[in-house]
Amino acid sequence: MTILDRLEKPLARFAIPGLIRYVVALNALVFILVQLNPDYAQMLTLDRGAVLRGEVWRLVTWIFLPETRSLFWIFFYLLFTWWLGDLLEQSWGTFRLNIYYFLGILLSVACALIFGAAGGNLYLNLSLFLAVATLAPNMEILLFFIFPVKIKWVALFSLLFPVSILIFATLPEKMMVLMCLGNFLLFFGPAFSRNLMDRRKTQQRRARFDLAKKSDSESLHRCEACGITEISDPDAEFRVASDGKEFCLKHLGQKTG
Repeated sequence: MTILDRLEKPLARFAIPGLIRYVVALNALVFILVQLNPDYAQMLTLDRGAVLRGEVWRLVTWIFLPETRSLFWIFFYLLFTWWLGDLLEQSWGTFRLNIYYFLGILLSVACALIFGAAGGNLYLNLSLFLAVATLAPNMEILLFFIFPVKIKWVALFSLLFPVSILIFATLPEKMMVLMCLGNFLLFFGPAFSRNLMDRRKTQQRRARFDLAKKSDSESLHRCEACGITEISDPDAEFRVASDGKEFCLKHLGQKTG
């Protein structure tokens, strides 16, 4: 039983059904407000200096600030986020989705306060997308409602920018990527590690089997009855029977079909 399984029974009643739907609705509202007055955006961002000056609402309001100001793109942005949330809630249940999303929020806030680097809700929403792509990598989506493509390829493409930051950016920016995607790493990292270890063990077993098979094929003696060789059993002795076939002493004189 995992930690989440232990926590779910006493805490599940506090989970918010349809959490991402509420987030999408508030994103839509904030988008309208910013369209009416662009200055609202600066009042809602996650800014460490402003938070320390007492503007504590920023610890929450950044979640609802859309990453786009385009009337065209906001439609796809909100609809896609809604769909991701519903899909994860159906797969995980309300409690696990709540834990995943709020963990992403807490890690993002911690990164902003500790390192002064805030990525907005870009990485928070990316963590939702990566979770869906990990759970159903071969599911096809219609890119811009036109082009069918497997979600795993879109996920890999979406990782190009975060990976480039991890390689080339400063330490605070690197920590921003790691911490803002920390919920994804904590949820799926252990499974990735187990799969990697299992795959490595399987490769090692296959290599040992192939080596033994190769060694057997290079042996000089092989018992026609039991198949042992001087390599697999160094203590075995072999004799050639009258029919020209070779047997170990234990099976000498035994006929093979």
